[in-house]
Amino acid sequence: MKSQQSTQTMKPATAAKKLGVYLPATPASFQEGVVSRAELNELQANPPEWLRELRLNGPHPRPVVAAKLGVSIAGLARGGVTEALTTEQIEALKQERPEWLEKERATQAEVRKEAARLKNAKKEKADEEGAAGRH
Repeated sequence: MKSQQSTQTMKPATAAKKLGVYLPATPASFQEGVVSRAELNELQANPPEWLRELRLNGPHPRPVVAAKLGVSIAGLARGGVTEALTTEQIEALKQERPEWLEKERATQAEVRKEAARLKNAKKEKADEEGAAGRH
């Protein structure tokens, strides 16, 4: 079973997603090959210069852009951001604080607050049920 795991390969798009980088910005050799689990682990443990540079300056894929801006991916789309952005472009948006970004950040904050409330309510209910079962 273990030998099968070590020979698992993934498409470059999957590997790029796991690495948090924008596939079209990766080297051609990365885009054209397949990546084994061992190679992915090595890239994560000892990122080559191109990977360090992409993670630092971008362009970043939309999930990374959304996280850096504190909004959802859907919020990016509503704001008209459909392409990968560089770190410089992300910082510029943070400085400009366009109306859509402020609105999406507020929406995201509400979503997080509601998720936390639901999680707490679920935990309290489980605690109550656990206490009731002990009596």
